[in-house]
Amino acid sequence: LATGCRIAPRNVFARKNYFYPDLPKGYQISQYEIPICTDGAIPIDGRKIGLQRIHMEEDAGKLLHEHPQTRSKAASWVDLNRSGVPLLEIVSQPEITSPAEAVEYLKELRRILICLEVCDGNMEEGSFRCDANISLKPVGEKKLGTRVEIKNMNSFRHIEKALFHEIERQTGVLDAGGRVVQETMLWDPQAEQTHSMRSKEEAHDYRYFPDPDLLPLEVGSAWIEKVRSELPELPRAKRERLVRDYQLTATEADWLTDLPSTAQFFEECVKLYPQPKKVANWVINIIRGPIQPAFVAKTLEMVDQGTLSSNLAKAVLQKVFETGRSPEEIVKAEGLTQVSDEGNLLRAVEEVIGENPKEAGRYRAGEDKLLSFLLGQVMKKTGGRANPKRSGELFKQKLR
Repeated sequence: LATGCRIAPRNVFARKNYFYPDLPKGYQISQYEIPICTDGAIPIDGRKIGLQRIHMEEDAGKLLHEHPQTRSKAASWVDLNRSGVPLLEIVSQPEITSPAEAVEYLKELRRILICLEVCDGNMEEGSFRCDANISLKPVGEKKLGTRVEIKNMNSFRHIEKALFHEIERQTGVLDAGGRVVQETMLWDPQAEQTHSMRSKEEAHDYRYFPDPDLLPLEVGSAWIEKVRSELPELPRAKRERLVRDYQLTATEADWLTDLPSTAQFFEECVKLYPQPKKVANWVINIIRGPIQPAFVAKTLEMVDQGTLSSNLAKAVLQKVFETGRSPEEIVKAEGLTQVSDEGNLLRAVEEVIGENPKEAGRYRAGEDKLLSFLLGQVMKKTGGRANPKRSGELFKQKLR
């Protein structure tokens, strides 16, 4: 429903028969003629990528071509821990036209799955996996060439690199007058190249037939409508709302909606401290870890009041994260209040000028970039607590 699919009211499970070390019983429970979902789409910038089908099947084992402890590549190993675990397979239409577009499609699909709590989206642990099929055709032709499948890609960067490499490899084969063979390739991230794993079977080679042990699954219209009514706000709609309601950039909204918890945290902070651009900047660039929104709001208020500098505020939030104490407690206990007192600041500025006569002279002569150096010395003297704005003003008064 979240991807606009048609839901089949009657689902039939099939046995997909093949022999491979990761499938010890010789067949995989899957769906073939009647998948649960068809004809959906994933929105990406400017257009949609069609979904051919979404179906359920059981996971196979995991082939390891490097020993998990010794890193030996002398043989292959099979990890059967995930065999038989339910898996959701999502098959796109052949409408993706570049490696960059493939990554964009996968990122949006991943956001949707995380938003729906289908999985945690962790690619390195295999919660979200991708097998990419790629084929080339001459410019102007409509018919796609022979497709090749690439496996063993556990990051968006590897997917993009593997697709670029396979484009170059297939182009070389075709330019030399050869023909591309349908096969499954493995991506080697160390060598940054693909190598053949096995010839690719056609659907008829799998000898699908209805599983005799499993009854058809019937999905009632009442259940479908109940699920539809419970759908959360989807990532694209949330991004558009954040841009519209909070005047954020598309990039800021992208970052904030990568995980549902981040967008929720941002909006809770804005309720308490209604300056969305400033909150977005802190959430995106500074805050690392779970903190109460009220503590973030209080810290930003202390910056506005001149009690804390931005650098001190970062240090305070780090201690909030580590200890769970409030910003006020930490500032009071550790004496982190920003120094804005005119007398103390002036004393520190004069000391820095006296200790750094060459740099002070060059600044007086017009080298404005040296103000950063001089401010840095004041910060050292005050343990990072000097008010940077007022310190800068005092340097200008003294050296101009």
